[in-house]
Amino acid sequence: MQHKTLKSPSQSTEKTHIRQLGINLNQWYTVARSTDLTTEPLAVVIWHQAIVLFRDSAGKINALEDRCPHRQVKLSHGKIKGDLIECAYHGWRLNAIGECAEVDYLAENQKLPNCKICSFPVKEQSGFIWIFPGDETKAEAINLLSLPEWDHLNYIATVAVIECQAHHSFLIENLMDMYHGHLHEDLQAWANPVLDSLTEDEHHVTALYQAESYYKIDKIWSISQLFFKSLRQLHPEPLEVSYVYPHWVSTLGNDFKIYCLVCPVSEMATRAYLIHFTSLNAFWRLHKLPVWFRRFIKDSCFGAAQKLLDGLVRQDVLMIEEEQQAFLQNSERKSYELNRALVSVQRLMRSQAENR
Repeated sequence: MQHKTLKSPSQSTEKTHIRQLGINLNQWYTVARSTDLTTEPLAVVIWHQAIVLFRDSAGKINALEDRCPHRQVKLSHGKIKGDLIECAYHGWRLNAIGECAEVDYLAENQKLPNCKICSFPVKEQSGFIWIFPGDETKAEAINLLSLPEWDHLNYIATVAVIECQAHHSFLIENLMDMYHGHLHEDLQAWANPVLDSLTEDEHHVTALYQAESYYKIDKIWSISQLFFKSLRQLHPEPLEVSYVYPHWVSTLGNDFKIYCLVCPVSEMATRAYLIHFTSLNAFWRLHKLPVWFRRFIKDSCFGAAQKLLDGLVRQDVLMIEEEQQAFLQNSERKSYELNRALVSVQRLMRSQAENR
């Protein structure tokens, strides 16, 4: 498998500003949902690299540079022909490892062009498509972030897409700083956070906040709290948030688990998937119900928190993009930070980007 190491001019020196810092390419990044890729090619971008995804005749996903080696146009404009991807311009067809496999107008005395584009390790797991844009020899040694709740019958999922015109560091800091709940008024599930402890190593930063939750999912009727504000009552709950580079994980008490799968597109653009799980584990007799019925409930309730999640995302993106514009207008202006978790977060970002 041929591979090209992706580089960026902003990813070289220790003096690089955190808002221009590159990423560690030797990680698995989520670039799309499984349902996004059907019978047509799909164009995605991970840190300046344009990639085309396509399924072969068996449904297996392949990832190639999004360019035809013939005239350098986008392969994602083409079609799938069996196990090959066909360029829309001249109909050249390439295989899963980026080799030219068929050209209809090839003369009898001509050989197929000896050209090849880059292919990338790709996996489909927990409802998402993951790409490893770095050194392919390291791909199998590095684990994808696990989402065990995705298939667990006791968890109801909702997915929101985050598209923000800003550096990924702004998004990560937003997610790790629970004091910004002030922004969300009655949309967030928690209130009154106090940073209790902070742990970190070369791969993660975990901040434990003591907070209060508006929800307690302990009786069948209590699920109605999700829809009726008048039924919500504050009670103490631990709130743990972790930056597990390059993604984010949050746990609020026993009832809620949230993931943010981050895909940095460039210094000025970030795409991410926010996945919210509501736990039904409090209902201990669920395991006695038929699996088909539990699966039906799980699938039928998918997206139940969509309005809530989309509202949170809209508010956060507005602030994150304002932060980005403020930085562009005056990058030397000093910001004042009281949350010590964000110092650790920036340290991890820099370490990963510069020591990849």
